[in-house]
Parts: sequence; structure tokens; C-alpha cells
Amino acid sequence: MVKHYILYSSKLSLKPGTAHEIHDVLCANAAANLGYSTVLAYPNERNDSENLLSLLSPFHPQPPDDKFRDFYDTQDKLNVALLPKPWPIGRKGGKWTNFSTLLCKYYFPIHIRPHTQIVHTRDWNFVKAAIKNKTPTIYERHYYQDKPFEPEIVQSPFFQIAITQSEIIRESLIQYGMPPEKVVWLHNGFEQSFLVRQPQEAQAWREELLSDGRKHLVVYSGALHRFKGIDVLIDAAKELPDIQFAITGGTESQVQEYQQIAKEKNVNNVKLLGWILPRNRLVSLLQAADILAHPHCSGKAADFTNPVKFFQYMASGTPIVVTEILPLMQFKPSPMVAGWCQPDNPIEFAQSIQYVLKTYPRKIDGYLESIEFARQFSWENRIEKILSYVDDSMRPQRIG
Repeated sequence: MVKHYILYSSKLSLKPGTAHEIHDVLCANAAANLGYSTVLAYPNERNDSENLLSLLSPFHPQPPDDKFRDFYDTQDKLNVALLPKPWPIGRKGGKWTNFSTLLCKYYFPIHIRPHTQIVHTRDWNFVKAAIKNKTPTIYERHYYQDKPFEPEIVQSPFFQIAITQSEIIRESLIQYGMPPEKVVWLHNGFEQSFLVRQPQEAQAWREELLSDGRKHLVVYSGALHRFKGIDVLIDAAKELPDIQFAITGGTESQVQEYQQIAKEKNVNNVKLLGWILPRNRLVSLLQAADILAHPHCSGKAADFTNPVKFFQYMASGTPIVVTEILPLMQFKPSPMVAGWCQPDNPIEFAQSIQYVLKTYPRKIDGYLESIEFARQFSWENRIEKILSYVDDSMRPQRIG
């Protein structure tokens, strides 16, 4: 019987603005690309899970549908398992109608555990269920810890490693009881598709987006939260009316909000594109740009963020204008082609755009030094690094 690398996500909505859901999918996709029999398991929220008989055999790995592939840009090796939530599970209050109880007390020990090599998840309840069932486990925690860890869980030999995204979060986990030797921080990554050059598709984007005689295109891709610096970017665009700005990502309401903000500020050179589907079209959009914008505001979030877009930007080979925030400062002396500026300052951000445009003109094939430097940050390399912390006896085996 083939046993699986199980990555469990407590929610996959296939909706814009869900960075952590994307993280879970891309981690699982990378493990599958490396040759591990990988199953991404998550609750099925659809109405076809109402049948109580589904409880008798809830774990059925299968290839994801086309909608899933288009949304996340996954490859063919990944399988998914949609775990049923029949009524009243998740609809009624109480411990025994809570999906987490069903998952940890029934689904995992009886139906999932026999098919599992190792568990990888951000869900702490699922971690505890795996450890109690003597299953090797990888835990991811991306935010500050706010309560003590159970010693019997984190000190178990089956609790292999906790992964964070910054040193400050790593210290937070240690403060609340995580053994220091069991927690490391790693950068996020990029999908292999971002290394594939798409010159014709990129040119099509430029023809679509450049208007009113503008010759230069600045692109932002990512979440549309205020702390990400979207307001700073719009204010910088106002200083550069001869340059076209395109912003992609965010929910429909966020897109409408920023369209209104740009209108009120009389900024006419910003286009909000929303969520791009299929997702692989983002590759050519990043390659179409003269500059990729990475604004960010100062504050607590700037100290531990590890944005996926930064590594996608790098892999595209397009010059970047980057805000100097703590987690990214180690990249400032790297060979990556970029200009750097202080946070919260649209004037300085605009000046950095002008400097990078003048210093690093657009190349159809991208800047090789950025592309080569980026290769170490693929999702596949991240999974390999994570598994290097797993004991040899507990490491999953590749199929074939």
C-alpha cells in the first residue's frame, strides 16, 4: 500500500485574498513534484457532502479538478482529498459537531493514519492528533505564538520540526515552550512556472495595459491590505503620470475600494486588474513589466512578513523596487536587480522607480543574475530543506 505525504489545510476556499491557503497548496504541489506521493487534505464545504454515509469512507485522494488547477497553477502529480462535512458537522454548536473533533478523533486515526508517511500542517489540533497517533509531523506557524505549547506534544520524538518565516516568530515559539532545536525559519518560495519565459504573452500584456502614449509599465501583484503599501503605491503613481501602473490581486471589494481611492486622488495611471485566472497568466504579466513594485508600510507586520510575491518577482528576472523591511534586508547586497527605499514614503518610492528605469532597462529575457539567484528559493527547495530536519527513519519515501 502506498503511503502519503499528507498536507492538511483547515480551509481552502478558492477565493482571492487567501495567502495562507495558497501557501498550503504550493507546499503540497512542490512535495508532489519532488516525487513524494502527496495528498492535500481539506474540509469539503460543498452541499454534496451532506450524505451521512460519506462518514463511512471519508478519505479518497484524487486529482484536483480544472477549477482548482487554474486557481492555484498546480501540476499533475498532486492529489487532493476533500473530507466530508455532513450536517450537522460544522453547522451546530458543541464539541461533537465541531469538524476538528471529527477530523482528529475519527477521520485521522481510523481513515487517514493507515495511509500516512508524514503530516505537514498549520493546524495545531491536527498536529496533536498526529502526535498522539505516533505519526511524524511538520508544523508551520507564521504568526506570533500567544499561549504555551503542550510539552508532551513538542517534546515527542514524532514532533519533528516547526517551521516559521522569520527569526522574530521563531523566538516567539521558543518563548512559549517550543524546544529551540525543533524550530527553524525559512523563506517562502516561487512556483517553477515563473522560470519559463513567455515573451509573446508578455508583449500582449504590454499592448493591453500601456495607453495614452505611456511606454513604461510598473506592476504590483499580491494582497491589497493597507499595510502592504497599496496607498503608498497609488501616491507614487500620482508623482509619475507618464508611467502606467497595474495592480493585481485582492478581493472584489478591495479592488473597488482602491479604484475609488485612486479616483478621489485624481490618479489616472493606475489599473486594478483583480484576481487573474488562470493563475499561470501572472507569469507573463510579471515578465511584461519594466518594474515590479514591492511597497510596504512600517509597523509590526513588516517585521515578520515573508511575501511570496518577492520570490516570484525575483524569479521573473524583472527589476524590482523594494521597500526596506527587516525580513528582506538580507537580500539588499545580493546580485538581484533592484532598487531599495524607505517604507511609508511615496516620494522616495517614485524616485526609486525613476532610478531603476534609468539604470536597468527592460530585457525580454529578464536579468539572468536575478533569475539564477532566485533558483534556491523554489517551493521544491523549501520542501527539501524542511525534510532535511526530519530524522532519516521518519522521512517520507519517494514513489518509484
